[in-house]
Amino acid sequence: MKKFLYWFLAVVITLVLSIYQRMTGPTYPNKLTVELRGESYQVKLPRSGVQQDEIVKLPELTESVPMSLHYRRFPTSDEYTSVDFRKKDGEWQAALPVQPAAGKLQYYITIDGKDYLKDEPVVIRFRNDVPAGILIPHILLMFGAMLLAVYTFLLVVTGKDYSKWLKLTVGIMFIGGFVFGPLVQHAAFGPWWTGFPFGTDLTDNKTLLSFLFFVAALATLKWKYNKWLVCAAVVFMVLIFSIPHSAYGSEYDYSAQQLKK
Repeated sequence: MKKFLYWFLAVVITLVLSIYQRMTGPTYPNKLTVELRGESYQVKLPRSGVQQDEIVKLPELTESVPMSLHYRRFPTSDEYTSVDFRKKDGEWQAALPVQPAAGKLQYYITIDGKDYLKDEPVVIRFRNDVPAGILIPHILLMFGAMLLAVYTFLLVVTGKDYSKWLKLTVGIMFIGGFVFGPLVQHAAFGPWWTGFPFGTDLTDNKTLLSFLFFVAALATLKWKYNKWLVCAAVVFMVLIFSIPHSAYGSEYDYSAQQLKK
């Protein structure tokens, strides 16, 4: 019964963390409320695109009023390009032109003469399409590592033997973060690794730091104070993985026409 409770708590905590990371991450659509002639409409503006024009849709708007999309490359001082929304398949649509992998656009919209998000434009990053055969295992393994880490933590604080689960956590994290992680990075943007010492990608660096904490905990498994190091590693993992996924990630340098180092 206790094992079931431990696993239940571990699953709940992991799900909460994963949902939080997803909803605060830079790939989650920007939600916007549009007011039009006394009615409120909910609009989702994309912040991630693959190698094709990204279509911005205003599906809930049914009235025919002037609507336009304004975009420019990010980060640049280019003038904004404006395009009108056109009705297609029953929805108002406008296209953001495809950019090189890791290229970004910032954009805002104007509806019936009112600008939305002009002062804080939405930023969308483009990437190559990542095959499901490497993306899904990467995601499952990384969240599996977090699940095992939380379970290990619960065993530590209740005085149970946790050595086996600590070893599994380190093994799963290594495969997910340092085997499938580079495969995903390469497929999406080109480079295999953009963290230390080759770059400042936050996702790669936080994976590396968290992994080093767990390696230290595993290396000192027989130390009498090891449980405190394990707890610190898990807490650090939870805190660092609460940072939105892909924040400060790969970015295309338009002036140099290459990825930033």
